[in-house]
Amino acid sequence: MTQGAGLGPAARTETLRDFRVPAYVHDVPANVQPTDPVPGAEAPEAPEAYPDGYTPTERDLPVINRGDTVQIQVDAAQPAPTGDEGLGPLYVVGDVHGYLDELLAALREKGLIDGEGNWAAGTARLWFLGDFTDRGPDGIGVIDLVMRLSAEAAAAGGYCKALMGNHELLLLGAKRFGDTPVNSGAGTATFQAAWLLNGGQKADMDRLQDVHLQWMSRLDAIEIEDDHLLTHSDTTAYLDYGDSIEAVNDTVRETLTRNDADECWDLFRKFTKRFAFKDEESGPGAVRQLLDTYGGSRIVHGHSPIPYLLGEVGGEDGEGEDSRPPVEGPHVYANGLAIAMDGGVTMAGKLLVQQLPMDA
Repeated sequence: MTQGAGLGPAARTETLRDFRVPAYVHDVPANVQPTDPVPGAEAPEAPEAYPDGYTPTERDLPVINRGDTVQIQVDAAQPAPTGDEGLGPLYVVGDVHGYLDELLAALREKGLIDGEGNWAAGTARLWFLGDFTDRGPDGIGVIDLVMRLSAEAAAAGGYCKALMGNHELLLLGAKRFGDTPVNSGAGTATFQAAWLLNGGQKADMDRLQDVHLQWMSRLDAIEIEDDHLLTHSDTTAYLDYGDSIEAVNDTVRETLTRNDADECWDLFRKFTKRFAFKDEESGPGAVRQLLDTYGGSRIVHGHSPIPYLLGEVGGEDGEGEDSRPPVEGPHVYANGLAIAMDGGVTMAGKLLVQQLPMDA
């Protein structure tokens, strides 16, 4: 296992406050130039039409210069509690998207790592819900950290594990297939263009190694822990891949192993779907579909930023966006059946680390 890279302060990449990065992929025609701007060049406008299966947010998620936000210094870490016997407490981490500094601070605050970034939680269990890269400055540093913590936690009698997010699928596809056209169902698209449109960072691609690719391709898509069903996306699309947790994870891994660009694109497209649990009437029923099939009494997911689930993001003119209340913790909704963990770190929100179970 390679050692974690970049455990010191991560260099921030320059971004523009009005730089529009679609929240999740547009199916991009092969002749459309990617919108990740070359320094000094003007970024072309994103396509207007949404393909079948794409679920947009109310507005595209911006990439915000983290220098514009208040950085909180964590003075002292509180040791994570451990049980009298067996495994310790359970924690989950929302979407990281390359924000290594914020991740380190959040893990220290919970006592899961020490001041040097080493595992300090004994037999505790830590689950990452996916989306380690893209948009932020050090996605590979995040992956290296999670890989290293996995080894350190296992040595201490606990564990650190991770789920597959749609951005892992996107980065794998961009590396494997590049600009090879895929049949998107709404025209021709490429993984390379989609990756760039969704905040792909050249520095991550340059540092991507076989060990990272192997690690990402072996991640589970769905798991259950202490009666919590853990997924990345707030979608029922997992049901398309099997009627048990083992079947879903096997199908996803087999799809990636076959290395078929169209199959991988369809998998990625389904993982980008969202908001299945948001509607007050149909949302609880959608959650129950998953719980009845895979088990558990509550689902815990990332993927959809909490401000969007709460409807606190302003309209297209941006009115009210600056005045929305900050995200302070996970969002419990769908009649208490779902917990959202994406605090919106890419939009100056909060990178969430939460101990489970939590109150409704």
